[in-house]
Amino acid sequence: MRACCKQIIRYVPAWIVTVIGMVAMSPCASAQVSTPITPLSSPPWSSLDVFDPVPFADLLSRNPEGAEAPEDTPVKTREHPGYERIGVRAGPWMIMPSVTGGVSYDNNVFASGADKQGDLAATVKSSLGMQSLWERHGIDIQGDVRSMRYRRFSQLDQTDASLRVRGRIDLWHDAAILSSLRVARQHEGVGSLTSPTAAAAPTPYDLASGDITYWQRFNRLAASIGVRTDYYNYGSTRARDGSIINQDSRDGRIAVAHGRFDYALTPALGLFTALEINRRDLRGTLTQALGSQGYRSLSGINVRFGHLVWGEFGAGYASQRFNDSTIGTIAGPAFRGMLTWSPTRMLDLHFKAEQIVTEASDTVVGGIKANTFQLGADYELRRNLVLSVAAVYERDQFYGQSRNDEVRSIQTELKYILNRHSSISLQHRYFRRDSSVSSASYDKHEVGVNVTARY
Repeated sequence: MRACCKQIIRYVPAWIVTVIGMVAMSPCASAQVSTPITPLSSPPWSSLDVFDPVPFADLLSRNPEGAEAPEDTPVKTREHPGYERIGVRAGPWMIMPSVTGGVSYDNNVFASGADKQGDLAATVKSSLGMQSLWERHGIDIQGDVRSMRYRRFSQLDQTDASLRVRGRIDLWHDAAILSSLRVARQHEGVGSLTSPTAAAAPTPYDLASGDITYWQRFNRLAASIGVRTDYYNYGSTRARDGSIINQDSRDGRIAVAHGRFDYALTPALGLFTALEINRRDLRGTLTQALGSQGYRSLSGINVRFGHLVWGEFGAGYASQRFNDSTIGTIAGPAFRGMLTWSPTRMLDLHFKAEQIVTEASDTVVGGIKANTFQLGADYELRRNLVLSVAAVYERDQFYGQSRNDEVRSIQTELKYILNRHSSISLQHRYFRRDSSVSSASYDKHEVGVNVTARY
């Protein structure tokens, strides 16, 4: 680690001019099932994922949309007076631009267990958000472009872009149509769960996704029903031996129908049940089918005791039947849980657990059942200084081949907000994958220094 820091110090001056014009850098991307712990989404139109926790117990509140004091908001996104974001008012729109830049070091960029190669990377990310200020209806637009350039291994360079538009049409009191449209150019990180085996470069893919949902509240009962479609188009990547790994077999469409019901028993306790049915029409190959059909259902409780405890716990059943008989059907009990506990106004403790079923890449054909558990904490050292720590454990069970993986990860971030327009953060991440297939086992350290400018 000391050697890594020395390399960064020597390398920063060469990038100092670039960094000044950049925004705080994002850490190296890695398309894992486990994602960094983030603040829970707010109800009910900000998220269209039927399995995302939505505190419908708030339906009994007399003013659920009332502004909260800073100390009652999540530590991670808290904005104290003098540090809050200003934005640009343009008629009925609020525009919020930002730029992020930084330098990071990864001591194992190819996710290899035998031949570790380290490299420095410079990252620039530009974001622009637009939100309507109308009394009725609403539109939220978010676009960003992220470019990552490596010092030694240019084959790892990548540029991601994404545009997402979310809308809400208020039909009448307590009824709305929710919609979401996203187009993106993304990359799967080398060594990630679904990345091709022995890949020496990120795997590019294009995504087009759309969702439309009808939502309505009946006193204590809230219900939603909708459909979603995702289109994927994968590009090719290069293996460590120089050969080309074609990923066209993963192209295709995923169609989903979903519904959810919530009932608020008291202001602190609610019940929910949710169902999601999917059909995955993927191209596959002449000898290997990747399509499947399945569902996942969850039922459970939603709790909120003031600003002390907030969360949701659900259990149910999931089944995914693959067209390929060598994979067969992956079925069994399913679960999802998220909890935030704030023992003090300065500390948020997070817990998340979830199980999903997905597909592996062309070089590791098969289905995967992934169970992930996350535990994290956000601590406000000062009004403008926040320390965040998260630990992740993931267990991946492969179907169609003899393989089981265990993943452990620890992520740490120290963020210092200079003023309303800028911040700086230091990040470290340790990642380790232990697999029954020895070539898939590896570990790595990533460290980064980030600078953010926003308005």
